[in-house]
Amino acid sequence: MIPPLPKTLPPPPGFQIGMWLKGDWHMHCRHSTDSSNNPQSRIIAFAERMGFDYLAITDHDVHVEGAVAQNTWADPEFRSDSVLLFYGAELTAPRGHVNILSAEPYDHQRIFDARNARDWDLLKLKNDLGIHWSANHPHHKNHYGFSFDLADSVEIWNTSVWPKNIPSLRIWDDQLLSGRMIGARGGSDSHHGIPEDPAKIVPLTIEGTGNYVGTPTTWIFATARTKPAILKALEQGRASVSSNPYNPRVELYADTNGDGQFELMMGDNAIPSGGPVTFEVRLSGGGIPGASYKVRVIKNREEFGTFITDPATRSVRFVDAPSPDARSYYRVEIEGPQAPYPEVPNSMAQSQNMVALSNPIYFNYDPDF
Repeated sequence: MIPPLPKTLPPPPGFQIGMWLKGDWHMHCRHSTDSSNNPQSRIIAFAERMGFDYLAITDHDVHVEGAVAQNTWADPEFRSDSVLLFYGAELTAPRGHVNILSAEPYDHQRIFDARNARDWDLLKLKNDLGIHWSANHPHHKNHYGFSFDLADSVEIWNTSVWPKNIPSLRIWDDQLLSGRMIGARGGSDSHHGIPEDPAKIVPLTIEGTGNYVGTPTTWIFATARTKPAILKALEQGRASVSSNPYNPRVELYADTNGDGQFELMMGDNAIPSGGPVTFEVRLSGGGIPGASYKVRVIKNREEFGTFITDPATRSVRFVDAPSPDARSYYRVEIEGPQAPYPEVPNSMAQSQNMVALSNPIYFNYDPDF
């Protein structure tokens, strides 16, 4: 089935009402047996000190035979007065890994017990439970091997180590080019903390100095600071990813009618007129003062062009005319100097020059496909 071009689309929701929230969608605590020195109290206290808004602690369900409700969620340390904590787990199955996410408790045991079912049966179960299904690290030794038609979002940036994520970007672009709108996120997939007692140091403790909460950081533009609003925005693609919380957040906007007002942001979908559209890339907060950043624009899986941000405005514009007779999408990648993350001091070198990624703006996509 080739998705048809829509004859009409609802007006974009706008972005006059909303807020940017930062967090991490993929972490492991002591309830994952391959973690070390990483109780939930350590993870959550770190996030609170750093001013994070939300977290998803997603332990491997296979390590507790699916009983995450009796382990991760039942842990007295699973609480915070300032950070929104999602209910979730990493579905760890022979066909790959999936982060199951929810604003409220759900019956994860049913998902775990059905992990080898046919995808159409998993889709029914997903809908019955009302959960968010997020494809983890598509290109990995534990790659995502389920249908992307199950996925509400996809992890395109896993851990601070940027180079290993490049194939995942291609997989995501393939899905976008096929007519699927799948929101992208990051996830540190951190497993190891740094103990206060040196006697507890283990060989993998060093990973905590290079990959921990916020490497990378996912920024969500939500209409409210609530878990349902955050999950909805993630699914819509109103999000971007930065290599660490001290780096700038990338935002992508579009003016479709030349009136000087930007009507679309990341995740939005519109029918183009065939005339020129002005796009604006903005870098907000953080970063290196006075630095210029390279902006690589991707259109329909191919490089459209590269631009340099103005060091004063920290923005750049480009123009294109999306075809009224075809689908198209635009997303951006930001390269430049890494802002120091002193709390995770070895992370910057592992992210190399990649600073941030946006979700796309879409044209002529069928929202019902």
